[in-house]
Amino acid sequence: MKITDVRAIPMSDPIPAERQHRTDLGTKVKSDAVLILVDTDDGLTGMGASLGSPETVSAIVKYDLAPALVGEDPMYSEFLWEKMYNGSRWKPALERGHSQPMDGRRGVTMEAVSGVDIAIWDVKSQALGLPVYKALGAVRDSIRGYGSGGWAPGYEAEEEMGGYAAKGFSAVKMRVVGRDGFSVENTVRRVRAARRGIGNDVELMIDAHGSLDVSTAIRLARSLEEYDLAWFEEPISPDDHPGLAEVRRSTIIPIATGEREFTRFDFEDLFMHRAVDIAQPDIARAGGFTEIRRIGAMASARGIRLAPHAWGSGVLFAASIHMAMASPNCHILEVSQGYMPMMNELFNEPYDIRDGTVYAPQTPGLGFTLREDAFDRFKYVPGPEYVF
Repeated sequence: MKITDVRAIPMSDPIPAERQHRTDLGTKVKSDAVLILVDTDDGLTGMGASLGSPETVSAIVKYDLAPALVGEDPMYSEFLWEKMYNGSRWKPALERGHSQPMDGRRGVTMEAVSGVDIAIWDVKSQALGLPVYKALGAVRDSIRGYGSGGWAPGYEAEEEMGGYAAKGFSAVKMRVVGRDGFSVENTVRRVRAARRGIGNDVELMIDAHGSLDVSTAIRLARSLEEYDLAWFEEPISPDDHPGLAEVRRSTIIPIATGEREFTRFDFEDLFMHRAVDIAQPDIARAGGFTEIRRIGAMASARGIRLAPHAWGSGVLFAASIHMAMASPNCHILEVSQGYMPMMNELFNEPYDIRDGTVYAPQTPGLGFTLREDAFDRFKYVPGPEYVF
């Protein structure tokens, strides 16, 4: 089997004005993604996706990655990852046994590599006649999910988070910055309301999107310790691993981060700084299936749990399901509760989520097929996703 083409198709999911709201990231007006398709001479096509800039990812796939992959055997997925990561120096890198990466080894280039890797694993698993998670090496076929959202202001957090628990989720996550802005006192009030809404038996997590400074994050964490939080996610900038370690040392709340880290090398730095309790690689950024397997093994050796960041398009959520089923130290999977048609209405097949538990698809590959109108419905719209 040989790869005959690698294609990147930009897609957008505009958000109606009445569903838009402002957070620390700004007002989200649309969601973008890039669908990546890997075609083979056996007639199989694999699906992947990226969250990077659609125009840039498409150019990287077309001009850099596709020429390196056409004619290669997708069964050699590790080789193809190394070829994409090392660029023109892939051969000496493999001969000498150490990475010699190309200049664009992070950021949008790695987002493009991640998307292609997902598609390669999809087509590879189809050829094997197995779901991706079984091709990776299955650990389980179901996993606990957590309801992820939590933007409601003030005391309204009680009803919003209680609604997630009522769906059967035994864990829920809310944002530190709600629609009413941020202060330590306001966040404490919202968390108190959330805990009241979900009771004492449901786990509660908070996510700051890296928006706080070290001292504020420590002050907030200490103010929230009495509410028995399962983790505090991205309290400060992902660029400051020593600062994150300082936050971790200053609180009994476990620290989670990793959705904006690229490759095992970034995670190694997190681990070396002892900055994290729960690692959250995003399959669209960290390097696809191939690299997250490595990250998961590294985390396991340090007693660090895995909870993949699962956001964006349906392809990425589907890939995250498979990753969770194949990772021994993964204990829970994110299930978005936001307005996300491109995640929830992209496929002909529904996700199997029952009473807060996510079940793995059983058909070969990712296990999902695109709706016939997907490209028309999610036609790409230029412009920013957030307006601040």
